[in-house]
Amino acid sequence: MQFSKRNRRKRIHWRIRNKVTGTPERPRLNIYRSNKYIYAQLIDDIQGHTLASASSREESVSKSVNKSEQSKEVGKLLAERAKAANIDKAVFDRGGYLYHGRVKSLAEGAREGGLQL
Repeated sequence: MQFSKRNRRKRIHWRIRNKVTGTPERPRLNIYRSNKYIYAQLIDDIQGHTLASASSREESVSKSVNKSEQSKEVGKLLAERAKAANIDKAVFDRGGYLYHGRVKSLAEGAREGGLQL
């Protein structure tokens, strides 16, 4: 049986989510990637709260560079907000996407900003 790309990604994401859980000390770094933008959140799964978030739709992210560079900026911005919330470690949840391109750039930007994944 063939699956659509969306269903395939959702199945992979649920498989990852069965293994990855965020805590208040080490929240889950969740990524959603649309065709135009990228979004990232630090989530405490125990209480069900978002502790910090960033996206490429924000004014502080430059629109003049390509999407991979925007993703790196989003990662740095998220790491900066995590530092403000006293978070220095996170569990990476790639959201069913391959660790390649924009997803990899966001993770590298978060690491450069001081977040341990």
